Amino acid sequence: MDVLAPLTVPLFVVTGMPMSAGDILGFITGLLCVWLTARANVWNFPTGILNSLILGLVFLQQRLFADASLQIIFIVLSAIGWWQWLAEHHASESSPVFASSRREQLVLIAIATVLTLLLWQLLIRLKGACPPIDALIMALSLGAQWQLNRRQISNWAWWIIVDVISVPLYWSRDLPLIAALYVIFLAICVRGWCHWRALQQTQMQTLPTPQTAGGAA
Repeated sequence: MDVLAPLTVPLFVVTGMPMSAGDILGFITGLLCVWLTARANVWNFPTGILNSLILGLVFLQQRLFADASLQIIFIVLSAIGWWQWLAEHHASESSPVFASSRREQLVLIAIATVLTLLLWQLLIRLKGACPPIDALIMALSLGAQWQLNRRQISNWAWWIIVDVISVPLYWSRDLPLIAALYVIFLAICVRGWCHWRALQQTQMQTLPTPQTAGGAA
């Protein structure tokens, strides 16, 4: 991991917290990505790809193998999501957002649970840092990203859980700026959830009523 060491070498210290190039670049691109996502802006995907590339290298250097692998999957899923939003003409911030069913949520929770257990055992063998937490973050993040690609409002609930778990993990790994970034992510996710719900309400109000539809026929 020596070749990646410069990413986490402190460049300066702010109020006792060491700041590295990986911290700073991950902070800026991550913040922009989540803000664009909250606005339902399609440019969240290319920004997210750049953020995943930076964080993936930082996590690899820190031996957070699941998080590092997760960034590779994020890059692939973000590319797919980018294509989906464009192909389905959902690139506009005012494009429709959708709800997920209870059955779909139960299936996703079951998949995330199984994936967490499998990754936990794998990370123990790889001697990764914090195997159970690392595995849980990866499983929940995959579920969240899958729902984001489908423009489902429920993606925000999943991201909020990920953020709550991630903050203490990254702080314990001497990545204070990344930990602070996830605190900001948490606030933006709450705002994003509210914004997407407002979009849904607007969408429902613009749908034709049965009487209107019948009259038009």
